[in-house]
Amino acid sequence: MKLIMAIIKPFKLDEVRESLTALGVQGLTISEVKGFGRQKGQTEIYRGAEYAVSFLPKVKIEVVVPDELAEQVIESIKSTASTGKIGDGKIFTIDVASAVRIRTGETNSDAL
Repeated sequence: MKLIMAIIKPFKLDEVRESLTALGVQGLTISEVKGFGRQKGQTEIYRGAEYAVSFLPKVKIEVVVPDELAEQVIESIKSTASTGKIGDGKIFTIDVASAVRIRTGETNSDAL
């Protein structure tokens, strides 16, 4: 199993969720996060004064999938979340040693 974490622009969330659902992904976790990469934040003007916004709003998607589905999920997120501009985000993949569904006690792939 693989844990796939993707940091994307917030307005791309619905498109990404729809593409993952079409692949058969049955559950995912979403977190609203803030951060920066090469963008280094941005400058905004408020009431005539310029100030720097160091951290930009992003959405973090976390989904655990069987090994055989991982590449399709990564490719789907990459193509759906891309705008071609700086700040599109990152995708990280981590091996998952085990999973347990608390309600039923099912383990590993059955727990997904």
